[in-house]
Amino acid sequence: MSIDSTADGTAKSTADGTSRQTTGPAGPRGLGLALLVIAAAQLMLVLDDTIVNVAVPSIQRSLDVPPADLNWVISFYALAFGGLLLVGGRAGDLFGRLRVFRAGIALFTLASVSGGFAPNETALIVSRVVQGCGAALAAPCALSLLAVTFPEGPARTKALGVYGAMGGLGSVLGLLVGGALTEYASWRWVLLINAPIALLVLAGTGLGVLKPGETERARIDVPGAITATLGIGSLIYALSRGTADGWSDAGTLASFAAGAVLVASFLVIERRSRAPMLPSRLVADRNRGGANAVMLLLGLGLLAMFYLLTLYMQVVRHYSPLHTGLAYLPIVVGTGVAVAGLGPRLLAALPAGVVVGAGMGLGAGGLLWVALLLDPGSGYWVTLVPAMLAVGIGTGMTFIGCTVTGMRGVEPRESGVAAGLLNTSVQCGGALGLAALAAVASTVTRNKVSAGHAAASALTSGYAAGLLAGAVIYAVAAVVAAGTMNARLTAEEAAGH
Repeated sequence: MSIDSTADGTAKSTADGTSRQTTGPAGPRGLGLALLVIAAAQLMLVLDDTIVNVAVPSIQRSLDVPPADLNWVISFYALAFGGLLLVGGRAGDLFGRLRVFRAGIALFTLASVSGGFAPNETALIVSRVVQGCGAALAAPCALSLLAVTFPEGPARTKALGVYGAMGGLGSVLGLLVGGALTEYASWRWVLLINAPIALLVLAGTGLGVLKPGETERARIDVPGAITATLGIGSLIYALSRGTADGWSDAGTLASFAAGAVLVASFLVIERRSRAPMLPSRLVADRNRGGANAVMLLLGLGLLAMFYLLTLYMQVVRHYSPLHTGLAYLPIVVGTGVAVAGLGPRLLAALPAGVVVGAGMGLGAGGLLWVALLLDPGSGYWVTLVPAMLAVGIGTGMTFIGCTVTGMRGVEPRESGVAAGLLNTSVQCGGALGLAALAAVASTVTRNKVSAGHAAASALTSGYAAGLLAGAVIYAVAAVVAAGTMNARLTAEEAAGH
C-alpha cells in the first residue's frame, strides 16, 4: 500500500504501490504562480554558476587565493551540482518532489549565507560544495514538478520553454548582477543575495500551486552516485593539477587513471543494477540522448568562456566588476532574442536538430571570432560584441531545444531522473570544461612567458587558446545535434510556444 493525497492534503491508500497527488493548480492563475515559483528557483540556481565569475579577482585579493586554486571557487559548485543531480532527481521520484525541492532550497540558502561570511578560501570552497549539493536536490525536482504540474500539450511546452530560457538567461544575468554587487557592495553579496530569493521561493511552495505527482518504492543507487561523482571529480582534479604540477606528474597521472576507472565502474554498475540511477531507456532514445550530449558539450564551453573573458576584461583590460558585468549585455540581448521569439518559431517549423545545430554553430562562430581577434588592445565593439551576440542567440536556441526534446515522452514517475540527467549534462560539462580550458589557457600563457612575451600578451594568448578550444567543442556539438535530434514538435506543442 502507498499514500495518495486528497484535495485537502489528507492521504488515502492506493493499491498500485504508488503515491499520487490529486491536487494541482486550478486554472491559468494557478499555473502562472506555479511557473513563477519554478522559474525563480531555476534562475537562482543557474545564476550561481556565473555570478561568482565577476567577483573572482576580488575574492582572490580578499582571501589571498593562489592563482592555481582560483577556478575551484567556481568549479567545485558545478562539480557538486552536476555530480549529484541524478541522485537529486531520483530522490524526488522516491521521496516526493516537493519535499526534496524544499530541502534542496533550504540547504542552498544556508550554504549561501555561510559562503557570504567565509573567513578564508577553505571555508568558501566548502560552502560552495554544500551549495552545489542543495542545488542538485532542487534543480531536477523543479523540472519534474513542472512536468507533473502542467498538463501535456501547449501548457507544458510553454512552461518548458520558459524553464529552458531561465537556464540561458540565468547564466548571463549572473554576470551582470555579480558585477553590480561586487562594485557597489562586496563580493560577499554575490552569495548573500540568494537568501531573500530562496525565502520567496520557499514561500511560493506553500501556496498549493505545485502538484507533487507520483512517488515510487525503490532504492537510490548509492554505488552509482559515488562512482559518478568521484570519477568526474578525479578528472577535474587531474586537469587542475596538471596545469600546476605538469602533465607527467605522478599525482596528475594517478588522478586521470582513477577518474577513468571510476567512470568505467559507474557504467558497469548502471548496467547491472536493478534500480539504476540512470535507467538505460532514458538515454536509449535517439533524440533524448542527443539532447543530453549537446547539453554536455554546451556546458564544456559556456562556463569556461565566462571565466576566461572575465579574466581578460579585468586582468588585461582593467575593467571594473560593474563594467565587466555590463560588457556581457550582448549575451543577454542575444539570449532574449532566442528565447522570446526566434527559438520557438524555428522549433515549430524545423526538426529540433536543425535548430539546436544552428544554435551551436552560431556559438562556435562567436567563440572562433573572439579567439582569432583577441589581443591586449582589442576593441570591445569589434571583437567582443559580435561574438557575445552570436553565443547568446545560440545558447538560447540550444537550451530551449534540448530542454523540450529531453523531456518529451518521459513518464511522470521518471521525470525527476530525466530532469536530473539534463542538468547533470550541462553542469558536469561546465565543471570539466572549466578545468580543461583553463588548463589550456594556463599552459599557453606559461609557454609564452618562458619565451619572453610580456605578461598581458601572454595572458591574452592563453585566453584566446582556451576560447578556440571552446569553438571546436561547440562545432562538434552542432554536428551531434544535427545527426541525432530529428524530432519535430507536434502542432499542439508548437502552439504552446
